[in-house]
Amino acid sequence: MKKLNSILILSLITSAVFAFDWPQNEIMSDTFSVYFGQPRGELLSPSLVFSGSEEIKAAEKGYVTCVLSEHDEDDLFESTLGNTVIIAHEDNMLTVYANLSAEEQDMRYELKSVQSGTPLGSCGNSGWQEGNALLEFQVVDVAAKNYVNPRILMPRFGNETQLFIRNVSALNSKGQNFDLNTQKLLQSGTYKLYMDRQSNATPYKTTVLINGAAVDSITYDTLIQQKGQISTSGKKSYTSKQVYPNLKRQLLAEVTIPKGHNKITIIAGDILGKEKSLTYTIDAF
Repeated sequence: MKKLNSILILSLITSAVFAFDWPQNEIMSDTFSVYFGQPRGELLSPSLVFSGSEEIKAAEKGYVTCVLSEHDEDDLFESTLGNTVIIAHEDNMLTVYANLSAEEQDMRYELKSVQSGTPLGSCGNSGWQEGNALLEFQVVDVAAKNYVNPRILMPRFGNETQLFIRNVSALNSKGQNFDLNTQKLLQSGTYKLYMDRQSNATPYKTTVLINGAAVDSITYDTLIQQKGQISTSGKKSYTSKQVYPNLKRQLLAEVTIPKGHNKITIIAGDILGKEKSLTYTIDAF
């Protein structure tokens, strides 16, 4: 599998053919602790962090390729994922089970071939999750060098948190910010559009249309790592600092507003395809 492309992702979503089972007992879709693509310090989170402390199990059959400890014998190399098990699957896919209990580390060294549902241990208190005994779960497409949103590949359970589009503003190349609720006249040119970020939900996809034509879209199906940073992987790549300039704002798209009378439509959708939209009328000179 050379890359996990959008056609494959769409087919997985629409046909409900899921590649992986849950690595813990099912929880409601709106109760994860951290969602894929949310801000995590200075990074876009490549993990899905659960909100419960149930036993952890292999999400699919595979082969344990690596076991990481929070501390090595000389304490020289720290694992930011804490105590971790990494399992290789078919199609160049890896699943990563991080923040595990250190007490069960020796047992996991003995694991080789595993089946879906094989117990891997319990939640620990290590790595990025110090103070939180919560599973940090990642899916990696090794061939494409992508982090894959685990929720694409897992059966979904329960309703999504409702999305809102609030306080949209346009930032120009000079750093000037314009509130689109009150600013109806802008100079033509390139702008980054932002909205208020929801702390307990993140859109699966944001799209902006100008006069009915889609001009940019940011999706959170995969993330890529380039030049030491984790970025979105659509037509354009956006780093965490671009997507989340602060913890209150989130990037919707980068657009070029032409001269004349324009209708700017903003769409935010969740992983189930439910969408919220908002349209602004802007004149540009």
